[in-house]
Amino acid sequence: MKQQERQQKSREKILSAAMQEFAERGYEEVTVDSICQKYKISKGMMYHYYSNKDQLFLLCVADTFQKVKEYVEQATDGQRANTFEAIQHFFLLRERYFEHHPLEKNVFENAMIHPPKHLARQITQLHQPLQQMNQDFLRQVISHMQLRPGLSPADVASYLECVAPVFPTFVHQRQEQKTANTHYMLCAAEQVLQMILYGVVQEQPETMGSKSGPL
Repeated sequence: MKQQERQQKSREKILSAAMQEFAERGYEEVTVDSICQKYKISKGMMYHYYSNKDQLFLLCVADTFQKVKEYVEQATDGQRANTFEAIQHFFLLRERYFEHHPLEKNVFENAMIHPPKHLARQITQLHQPLQQMNQDFLRQVISHMQLRPGLSPADVASYLECVAPVFPTFVHQRQEQKTANTHYMLCAAEQVLQMILYGVVQEQPETMGSKSGPL
């Protein structure tokens, strides 16, 4: 094996160990020593390739963001024709990816929900390509929608971008006991998306609103 191949294999071994540790224990509980001890990595080799825990964590976060981005890009290619189905499909994609990649899910949530304060700026920068992809996709879909008066495409894109991360939670709450029933899950997803896009309260005639006094 050539030296370059050995070096690449060593880097991959360290990053794989770091991904496992950060996913299972979270950023705060992991140390370089704990990674070296658990996975039998010499400190000399560790510090030859990586300077500290922060660098390892950011590399794991960057790798996770990139994998999610590639998965979503591939899965949404050509999915913009039917607006309703395209948004529903898009909202469920990340959840489907994480179902098969639990380590990445934990690292993603650790970075996005509970980021180390001193790494927040770097994580935001790493997340920008994924966020930009989300925004581009939503804007393209929104361009085929007939929006309510007073709403701009940018307003709607921001709204849908905020809703997207919690959409799977809403869907799971709508499911009853048969959580493994794919058909019911899709029905629940459609119902939730109907509420998100079209609202939940029937608009009343203006005359009714004018009769109301101050609260």
